[in-house]
Amino acid sequence: MGRVTQRRKVHKFVLDGSPGALEYPVRHREDVLAVEEPLEIRLGRLSYSVTMRTPGDDFDLVAGFLVSEGVIWAPEQLVSLRFCAGEDEDGVQTFNVVEAQLRPDVEVPDTGRKVYTSSSCGICGTDSIDAVQKSSHFSPQSDPLRVDAEVLASLPGLLRKSQRLFDDTGGVHAAGLFRIGDDGEPRLLCLREDVGRHNAVDKVVGWALREGLLPLTGTVLQVSGRASFELVQKASLAGIPVLAAVSAPSSLAVELAEANGLTVAGFSRGSSFNVYSGETRILRPEAAVPQAQG
Repeated sequence: MGRVTQRRKVHKFVLDGSPGALEYPVRHREDVLAVEEPLEIRLGRLSYSVTMRTPGDDFDLVAGFLVSEGVIWAPEQLVSLRFCAGEDEDGVQTFNVVEAQLRPDVEVPDTGRKVYTSSSCGICGTDSIDAVQKSSHFSPQSDPLRVDAEVLASLPGLLRKSQRLFDDTGGVHAAGLFRIGDDGEPRLLCLREDVGRHNAVDKVVGWALREGLLPLTGTVLQVSGRASFELVQKASLAGIPVLAAVSAPSSLAVELAEANGLTVAGFSRGSSFNVYSGETRILRPEAAVPQAQG
């Protein structure tokens, strides 16, 4: 497996006015970067898509990507995954091509990835939402999950504590899947990091597919970035009822969430958050009861 980090010599400029900064305005040092490499996804011998990603958990990435595309939704539909031959200029295996073999009755798309899965594709509005709804085999609409506001607010901190690659590089997104127990406490089921926030979510969804956990009822997906249309789409197709992000959602993301019965929270940063759809799933803190005076 390729490296997930790479060391690079950098020139650090220090402009804080300290004596050391005046004496050494430019410092030579090494920095740690998150690796970004292309991954070609093949369905059988058909080249289906190429995505830029951080190497690691590539089988989860491919499985989750196929769920997000509406191609598969059950583990038995995915017969096998394997790395194909591929070498760099030094003859070293790159592990940058994954071939997925699907069950014979699974319909294989004739062309590359469906354009509605990308916010940069120029397709938006009702057509995009309808496309997702037609592809979905799970619906968060009837999920009975209820989440205490304090628990939801705590998830970004829990996610951050487990972001090992971010600690090393500061340059990756994270997605964490939490299940809320009967006692109301969250339990981290899976966390994945990647230079692409969509890839991080696909890796989580792919892990869940391969573990036979779809649909992901009763779970919360916490992400480190914003809640885009694509992330709401991926959560919907995996049957996740709650998506929380540390940044803002887009308008189309909220429209899709409302249409699919998914709860979306944004600006979740420890002490507060905004709920843009599905607010009935969030349990408000009980008001303090005044103590009787003796």
